Amino acid sequence: MATVLLLAGPAAAVATPAAAAAGPAAATPATAGPAAAGTARRSVWHVVAPGETMAGIAAANGLRVADVGRWNQIVPPYPVHVDETLRLTPPTSRMPSWRTRVEPVTPESVSWNPAYRCPVPPQDLRRIWVSYIDFRGEYHDGSIVMHKNLVTQTQQAFATLFRWRFRIMAMAPLWLNLPGQTDTSIATSGYACRRVAGSRVWSQHAYGVAIDLNPLQNPMVRGALLDPPAAGRWVRRNQYLIGMVHAEGAVRALTGNGFAWGGRWRTLKDYQHFSTTGR
Repeated sequence: MATVLLLAGPAAAVATPAAAAAGPAAATPATAGPAAAGTARRSVWHVVAPGETMAGIAAANGLRVADVGRWNQIVPPYPVHVDETLRLTPPTSRMPSWRTRVEPVTPESVSWNPAYRCPVPPQDLRRIWVSYIDFRGEYHDGSIVMHKNLVTQTQQAFATLFRWRFRIMAMAPLWLNLPGQTDTSIATSGYACRRVAGSRVWSQHAYGVAIDLNPLQNPMVRGALLDPPAAGRWVRRNQYLIGMVHAEGAVRALTGNGFAWGGRWRTLKDYQHFSTTGR
């Protein structure tokens, strides 16, 4: 699988979803030898593909498996998971432990409007805070709003993603976790009082039972329709890039906790979409 080199230097302001996809700094394929003139090596990542092992990844990059394990806080026998992103350079500090907390929501915080007649009232929703690792390998606390009955399942799914070192582009609040990015459609999210596009049917998000995970890297594809529209780089699903989900990889963190995957639908493919109803 491709190894990615993130170049050091001041982070540019995020102007478009595609620009944010590799984090605030540009991302380019790693090459042998020193970094190009005028740049300094900052961090190198490797996204695990099927059949790969930490020993093989370490050897391919001229590293000791024990070092790669230590840098990623993975202990012997050094298990890896498809879609996991491994750090191939020493971190500046140890990654904090995963944590979570749960809060009730206010009507204002979920843009509640009684006139919309949304199917689930605010008192049945919860804001679930979970730790995640972003595309630059940085630790964040992000939140997702879900139905109160799905708190434990949601926490367990995100705890597994964190343990597998799966990268999440952004979670709310965006102003804190991805400064400069105003397009909320690229964020991993749950509840939204909306209907299925082009219909009068409530989306599963309106019931608080669905999650969209890294929408830009895992778009909805129906014929020539692509959502988000800027997701063309990630349409080819046989590639393994940071933030993409695959059936043999990150998908299992959610399906193993009661969520069905839209990537298995037949009439369209919604690779970002997970719901407890299968819709």
